[in-house]
Amino acid sequence: MKFVIRLHAEITIKSKGVRKRYGKVLVNNLKKVLQRVDVGDASPLKVQWCWDRIEVSTGATDAEVAEQISTELQRIPGIAWFSRSHELLLNDCQQADFDPILNRVLELWSQRLAGQSFAVRVKRKGQHGFRSQDLERFIGGGILQQVGTSRVQLKQPDVEVRIEVDHDIVRIYGDKQAGLGGFPLPTQETVVSLLSGGFDSSVASFQLLRRGARTHFCFFNLGGDRHETGVRQTAYYLWETFASSHPLKFVSIDFAPIVEEILTHVDNGLMGVVLKRQMLRAAQIVAERLNVEALVTGEALGQVSSQTLSNLRLIDEATEALVLRPLITMDKQEIINLAQQIGTADIARSMPEYCGVISVKPNVKAPRDEVLAAEAKLDPELPMRVVLAANIEEVAAIGAATDEQVHPVSTVDAAQEDEILIDIRSSEEQEAQPLRIATGHTVLHIPFFKLARQFTELDQDKHYLLYCDKGVMSKLQALYLHEQGHSNVGVYQPAKKVDAVTSKDST
Repeated sequence: MKFVIRLHAEITIKSKGVRKRYGKVLVNNLKKVLQRVDVGDASPLKVQWCWDRIEVSTGATDAEVAEQISTELQRIPGIAWFSRSHELLLNDCQQADFDPILNRVLELWSQRLAGQSFAVRVKRKGQHGFRSQDLERFIGGGILQQVGTSRVQLKQPDVEVRIEVDHDIVRIYGDKQAGLGGFPLPTQETVVSLLSGGFDSSVASFQLLRRGARTHFCFFNLGGDRHETGVRQTAYYLWETFASSHPLKFVSIDFAPIVEEILTHVDNGLMGVVLKRQMLRAAQIVAERLNVEALVTGEALGQVSSQTLSNLRLIDEATEALVLRPLITMDKQEIINLAQQIGTADIARSMPEYCGVISVKPNVKAPRDEVLAAEAKLDPELPMRVVLAANIEEVAAIGAATDEQVHPVSTVDAAQEDEILIDIRSSEEQEAQPLRIATGHTVLHIPFFKLARQFTELDQDKHYLLYCDKGVMSKLQALYLHEQGHSNVGVYQPAKKVDAVTSKDST
């Protein structure tokens, strides 16, 4: 099978040298990410740069491999769109024999075209004894004859049948699937994102990753171990889903000493601004240690009191680093919608807004002299000390660290007869890829962000196995439940998914 990939439009308009460099980076990223696609005994995946496109090919033919490749391609920055490509040789004679092309089109598209409007789009490269319109009319007429319930509609059809004639090669494309767009990692300079685990910071981090900037994560812990567990899950998810071609770092800073100082010495109305200024000071130290020029925050104009123009300007004075705010003009619902699309919304919903708990009557236009006077009572060396005490780890290692942490938690690839499975994925993930097991085990659907509350309501005489796609989230949740005194929980990590399940919803 073969996939044809088209580069994001902003790459194609760059100079020849820059376009070639970006293409080479994207090819290398594809090779790294697609290594995790299991093609079985078939020939390994091959990625080839062809200037106006990138081709990914393998000897594997089964639908599961195709689905794995499609899933990975949707998540790699730099890709505008991609399609399966079904190729055949063009007849060499001047009056081309279009029947083989029509037969292949009908084989691929006839079921989709039933009862639908369609248009045939043909593009050609090279010299041929026919026009593009000739092939479009022939294929369109053949579809009308063979698929009687279909109809031609050139403007906004239900289905576009796309064919490319490239000299003596004919490519019949499958569905056109959208990519992320943006630029390949790491064609832009590196940044540090202030990650809290909420909607805003996770979406802001994604936006920079999508634009090709290697994005390290800096976390200011204000809520204890469970807060950090949630943010680590967010960082790991963003890396694994959108940036696994390159290593990223996770910096965890215990900010409790900073908060204690602010609560002791700063007036209530100024606390939010002073806290943000202290965060930027600490983040700048992190950035300097990682040789990074810019900081990223999830702030949006006017969303909370510290995000007015006056306060943002005052906050920025605390650092010499460039502060990027990719969400600055976005509405909250837009941010939530994007978090839903990229898969971080469920984690964000379970994350309390720790930054907001320390200021009851915040000042929307904090006086600069009062802020400076309040900060004069604070220890100027404390931001440096908390950064020097920070824990820095590779985001990729979070998965391995989770495995080590949950070693006492049993992980099995087959459920016993009396065990109950709990699918902790979001409802969207469950619908897209239902959990299937060979026997009639009961499967409860409890999203992970509801698990801690709902687990206590279950029959504690039963033994439960948690399931998620990658195994990381289920292991972290099992560890948390063990720490809460629930020893009747393990992790279900099947070697291979098979058929049929008895399920029961619990929401």
